[in-house]
Amino acid sequence: MIDKTRELALKILYKIDKEKAYSNIALNEMINQNKKELTNKDIGLISEIIYGTTTWRLTLDEIIKKYSKIKLKKISTWILNILRMGIYQIVFLDKIPKSAAVNESVNLAKRYGHKSSSNFVNAILRKITKKDYEDFYQIKDDIQRISITNSMPIWIIEELAKQLGDIKKVEEIAINSNLRPHLSIRINNLKIKNNEQNLKDKITKKDFIKRLEEKDIKIKQGLLKDFLIVENAKNIENMEEFREGLFTIQDETAGLIPIILEPKKTDVILDACSSPGGKTTYLAEMMENQGKIEAWDIHEHRTKLVENNAKRLGITNIETGVNDATIYNENYKEKFDKILLDVPCLGLGVFKRKPDIKWQKNKKDINEITKTQKQILENCSQYLKKGGELVYSTCSILKEENENIIDEFIKEHENFITEKINIKENEKIQNKEFFEKYKNNSKYLQVYQNDKTDGFFICKLKNKKL
Repeated sequence: MIDKTRELALKILYKIDKEKAYSNIALNEMINQNKKELTNKDIGLISEIIYGTTTWRLTLDEIIKKYSKIKLKKISTWILNILRMGIYQIVFLDKIPKSAAVNESVNLAKRYGHKSSSNFVNAILRKITKKDYEDFYQIKDDIQRISITNSMPIWIIEELAKQLGDIKKVEEIAINSNLRPHLSIRINNLKIKNNEQNLKDKITKKDFIKRLEEKDIKIKQGLLKDFLIVENAKNIENMEEFREGLFTIQDETAGLIPIILEPKKTDVILDACSSPGGKTTYLAEMMENQGKIEAWDIHEHRTKLVENNAKRLGITNIETGVNDATIYNENYKEKFDKILLDVPCLGLGVFKRKPDIKWQKNKKDINEITKTQKQILENCSQYLKKGGELVYSTCSILKEENENIIDEFIKEHENFITEKINIKENEKIQNKEFFEKYKNNSKYLQVYQNDKTDGFFICKLKNKKL
């Protein structure tokens, strides 16, 4: 008898491997297709196996190599992922008995392989113990040890070591990349008030929190004023409060970017890489649904995501458009008061949320992505009015994508300067001390992943009136 939850987990892992699917998207699709048959406990186990196996893939493969006479590339994708799942459960999950992990893996191997495959899986998994992982800490070479014990590609460890010159800091980043991320939500200030005055058709933040707590959801205040950290929230997008547009699911890291742009109600703003619309809609909420925001994306189906988010939240000042920000358009020259550029990047700061990125990117991608980033900045900077401000941001941690891009741009454009990022003066930032310690001479905000946030970079530029 095949365990349904593990079989679904296996199918998702196969899709991630063969189709380069994103783990979160593939997981959500599979859950939606099978939601009538799955309990919350089932969904929890599937999620645990998917994210755990994907996060620790390099480490799991090193353990397989220890016991398999067959090279990894010769093992079928189905059987390889069955082994990874089984080892993850044995080594990293204390609540699942080893016998259950082995037996369920063997059953899957019988269906997705053949008799010799199931014998192969059985023989390897019965040898596995937690010590197989613990032994990796004895590796003497620091780069290799950090890579294997934290399941981080060696090229990333090498790049960070070169950039930081501090192997302990590199190891800290690698460890933090595997922490479980917090789930944070942003309250919609168009529908929720922070006080009891002038409520009209709104509710208070206190009332909103009470509604969530009545659903047994645990709430903590986030680093940012409009954000809450939630625990024990099941199927959050199906909640009545979500459908009513009372909140948006958004990481605080992403929420900080619009805050630093400091939009005004009268501004005309461009969000050039806007989908799925979390930052765009936050800008709109801070503008009290006034002014105008143009939200671009290269694909129409992605601009639809922005439109759907805006509609759910009751926002009407966003106008979407299918535009490629890497192609200059004279019609937009000096049109915008402010511009938000959350540019495409390698995503090395968001491994906690998207562990599959580790296996889909490599060192040669650096040159390609930085070309795109430079082109977007070059083009969109020309769309900014004199005296206007532009925020450049990434969810990455390499200097090539961040500081180096800005330093080169400033050298080539004498009309642009870096603006001070005013953490202390911004009322939207609840925990100012946390972000202040990451600032680089007030010019850059480069945060490496930690127990509270993802890794990210933010810089604010101003087009001087010469």
